[in-house]
Amino acid sequence: MAIDDIARTDVVTTHREQSAGNLATVMSEEGVGSVIVEEDDRPVGIVTDRDLVIEVLEPRADPREVTAGEIMTPDPATVPTHAGVFEVAETMFDASVRRVPVVDERGSIAGIVTLDDFLVLFTDELGSLAGVIEAESPPY
Repeated sequence: MAIDDIARTDVVTTHREQSAGNLATVMSEEGVGSVIVEEDDRPVGIVTDRDLVIEVLEPRADPREVTAGEIMTPDPATVPTHAGVFEVAETMFDASVRRVPVVDERGSIAGIVTLDDFLVLFTDELGSLAGVIEAESPPY
């Protein structure tokens, strides 16, 4: 299965100059835990809710003064739309991340996949396998 079958295409993006306060508002309104920082439709960074806590809230910085560019993780690991789910899982493991932007052949943002997306997929698949096993098992 290619990752573009499960990737979310409604990616929330921003620019480097966006304030941390505005990022927090956007994350809350959109119900997401990360925002992709882009330039020319390409991901150049990612800001997570954890980044906001560690880089802004904990040091008690002014969220109106701190920008996405200052707190983002630069050059996030990405995967192509045609990557398989196991390849993406390996990329996430190797990069120690829970979210990976999906890019098209031009390197433009095409979606995002998260660890939660994998949990839903694998839970559904395991449920299907359990149904097969139950159907094929002899009666008690």
